[in-house]
Amino acid sequence: MAKIPPGVGPKFPQVVVLVGATGDLSRRKLLPGLFHLANVGFIPKCRIIGVSLDEMSTEDFKTFVRKALDELATRKIKESDWERFAACLDYLPIGAGPAALKAAVEKAEESLGEENRRLHYLSVPPNAALSAVKMLGDAGLVERSRVVMEKPFGTDLASAVELNSKVHEVFAEDQVFRIDHFLGKEPAQNILAFRFANGLFEPIWNRNFIDHVQIDVPETIGLGSRANFYEQTGAYRDMVVTHLFQILAFMAMEPPASLDPKSIGEEKNKVFRSMLPIKPTDVVRGQFAGYRDLAGVEPESDTETFIALRCSIDNWRWAGVPFYLRTGKCLAEGQRIISIAFREPPKSMFPADSGVGAQGPDHLTFDLADASKMSLSFYGKRPGPGMKLDKLSLQFAMDDTGLVGEVLEAYERLILDAMRGDRTLFTTAEGIERLWEVSTPLLEAPPPVRIYSPGSWGPNAIHQLVAPHAWRLPFERSWRDPNALGD
Repeated sequence: MAKIPPGVGPKFPQVVVLVGATGDLSRRKLLPGLFHLANVGFIPKCRIIGVSLDEMSTEDFKTFVRKALDELATRKIKESDWERFAACLDYLPIGAGPAALKAAVEKAEESLGEENRRLHYLSVPPNAALSAVKMLGDAGLVERSRVVMEKPFGTDLASAVELNSKVHEVFAEDQVFRIDHFLGKEPAQNILAFRFANGLFEPIWNRNFIDHVQIDVPETIGLGSRANFYEQTGAYRDMVVTHLFQILAFMAMEPPASLDPKSIGEEKNKVFRSMLPIKPTDVVRGQFAGYRDLAGVEPESDTETFIALRCSIDNWRWAGVPFYLRTGKCLAEGQRIISIAFREPPKSMFPADSGVGAQGPDHLTFDLADASKMSLSFYGKRPGPGMKLDKLSLQFAMDDTGLVGEVLEAYERLILDAMRGDRTLFTTAEGIERLWEVSTPLLEAPPPVRIYSPGSWGPNAIHQLVAPHAWRLPFERSWRDPNALGD
C-alpha cells in the first residue's frame, strides 16, 4: 500500500451513508472511487452504508459492489484488498425508515471505536434530494456530518432559492457540499497553479493581453435512456450553470488572499456577481435531428441538446473580453478545453505572404481530460530562405512527468475533499443563486432551437455568434503523443 503523506486524508474515521447506492453514478464512479481511496490508505478507517430503494441484503449489496468493481474499476483489484473493503460494507433499504438508518450508523460508529465523522452522499435524482435530506434529519444524523449533493441545484432562481432554504432547515451551509465533478479534475485545479505560481503568465491574465476565451465541451455521446430526464433539463441547465460557469470562475477569478477554501470561494462568487445577464440574442440553441423520436420526448419538444453562448464579466480585469461557451450532445468530437486567445500585435512588419495572421492569434489551451495537457501556440519562422512563418506549439502532458498514476479521478478527489471539509472545489448557495439570476433573461425568452445533424459541430449560427473570431475546435493540429517521439 502506498504511503500517504500526513494531512492528505481526513482527520477522523468516516461513516459514509451512500443514498442511491445501487444507481448508475454509484456503480460507475462512487463505489470504485471509495474502494480506491480506502485501498491506498486515504481513508484507512471507514464504514460504508448503502441505502437505496432496492430490497436486498448486505451480502447481496457486496455482490453488487464487487460486480461493479470488476466491470468498471480502472485499477487492478487484489482479493485481499477486496476482502478488507467488503468488511466495511453494510446495506439498508430506504423503506426500513429513519430509525433503522440511525441504528445502522450507530453500529458502524461503534465498530470504529473512536471519534468519527459522517459523510452523506446523495446520489439521487433532483426530485428525491429533499426527501433524502429529510430522512437524514429525521434519523438524527446531522451532527458531525457533511452532505454531498449532486446537480442540478434547482432549475431557475426561484427553485434554487427554495431548494437551498429547505436544505438549510436541516443542514447548515458549511455542511453542504454541492459537487461539480469538472472541478475535481486535475487540469481544472492546475489552472490555479498555472495562473498564480508563474510570474510569466500572471501579469498578462487580463483584458490588455487576452482577446477572448473559449470554454468548449462538445460530446459525441447521445442520451440513451436519459432522454426523459433531459427533456426536463436541457443542455443549459445540465452543463452550463453547473459545469462551464464553474470552470469560467477558476479562469477569471482574482488572486485569492490564500488557498484556503473561504478565500477561493469568495473570489469565485465575485466573478459571478460581475457577470452580466445572459442575453437571448447572445445564445444559439440546437437540437440534434432524431431527438424528438426518442422515448420520453415530446413530439414538438423545444429542449436544447446543444447550446453556445457569449457572456461578459463586467469588472476591471475582463471588461470587453467575450467568453464563448459551447456544449452539446452527438457532436463531432468529445473534448473538454479552455482556450485563451491572446491579442495579436498591433502592427505587422512581415510580408503579406509570410503567413502571419493566417492561422489566428496565439492560444494557450488547457485540455480538461483527467490527465492534464496544455499547449501554447505561436508563430515561428520556417527554415530556409525568405520569411515564411508557421504556427508552432509548446505542449505539456501529465504523461511526460511519470506522475500520471498518482492522478485521482475527479469523484475520488471530491469525496476526499468533502471528508476533509475542504470546500475549495464546491459551489456555494450564493454562487448558484447568482448564476440562476444572470440566467433569468435566457430562461424567460429562449431563442428557438435549430436542428443540427448528429456528428456535426452544431447549428451553423454558432459561427455568427463567435465572429469575427473562430471556434478553437476542431483544432488546427492534434495533441502530440509523447510516446511516439524519438529519442
